[in-house]
Amino acid sequence: MKEYKYKINGNEYAVCINEVNDTTANVTVNGEEYKVEWEKPKEEKPVVKVQPVVAKPAQANPTPAVAPAAAVKGNAIKTPLPGVIIDVKVNVGDTVKKGDTVVVLEAMKMENNINADRDGKVTAIQAAKGDTVADGAVLVVLE
Repeated sequence: MKEYKYKINGNEYAVCINEVNDTTANVTVNGEEYKVEWEKPKEEKPVVKVQPVVAKPAQANPTPAVAPAAAVKGNAIKTPLPGVIIDVKVNVGDTVKKGDTVVVLEAMKMENNINADRDGKVTAIQAAKGDTVADGAVLVVLE
């Protein structure tokens, strides 16, 4: 319960906000109760910003940012959703336990920890900080 004191055109008002719901509020003004109603605001449509893509010159032997699953030997830890790699928490040769965070992925404006699903030794890292990865992309390979 919040209480306010207002002065409007020289008149003093003691306002107490008792309860607020989705589109109504129960308030007391100078000891008299009122039910205040308002329209629910319309949802704004998201603004889509389009930026031009600048083509990069072709490389003689382009290296994919994320290796295809078929080319990976061992137990791969894959991303469960598309996003951008914020941080890689392990290095090749590190030993991890089940549940350890190996990569931090930003997806839908949220940071998601990608954890090891088994114990093992990191034999390869297939993604780097700043990489954009697709759903199911291999991030880390464990032995």
